[in-house]
Amino acid sequence: MGKKEKKVRIFSALEVADICGVVNQTTINWIKNGFLKAFTTPGGQYRVYLEDLLEFLTARGMRIPAELTDKGDENPGWQRILIVDDDETINNLLKKYLARKLPSFTVLQAFDGFEAGTLLSESKPGVVLLDINLPGVDGHKLCQRIKSGAASGSPVVIAITGLTDGAVEQAIMREGADAFFAKPLDFDKLKDRIESLVAARQGKGGRDEP
Repeated sequence: MGKKEKKVRIFSALEVADICGVVNQTTINWIKNGFLKAFTTPGGQYRVYLEDLLEFLTARGMRIPAELTDKGDENPGWQRILIVDDDETINNLLKKYLARKLPSFTVLQAFDGFEAGTLLSESKPGVVLLDINLPGVDGHKLCQRIKSGAASGSPVVIAITGLTDGAVEQAIMREGADAFFAKPLDFDKLKDRIESLVAARQGKGGRDEP
């Protein structure tokens, strides 16, 4: 058996701010002043590798949350949700809501197609909340790739969009989506649907079986 590849964990500036208990601008200032190592996405957003975040926290004697050193996070499972939406406001609000309402789930974020592809292959989330209107990305083709690609493990896909055309819903469902929600999102209904879809998959064995 080949050597298992190391999983890469990446955090947004806002996620770092939440972990450190500061406002988002403080994290950005740390990055701009060279105190915290980071890189920028094609969309110009700051991202921080786990190793650099741990180094930053350790050097300053700051508390390191257990979730950052949880080795069990390397194993894929149904208790992992990936939000793919370039609208930072919606993405962050949805993450906070789901983290509060579904504390047993790990919530990951992607703000563009590049990040989505990386997290899909490395983290193998059990649930993907997919905005099908990502700039420069064909959400319909991305949905098909997620559902058919062995690398992503064929997770539950819940498509979300600001479009009101009924044909869009029919098309994305044909392309493999398990559910569809139009914006503005009803967070409570979305949460309930996530739970029911995950329960149904786990009842059928899901990919967590050997």
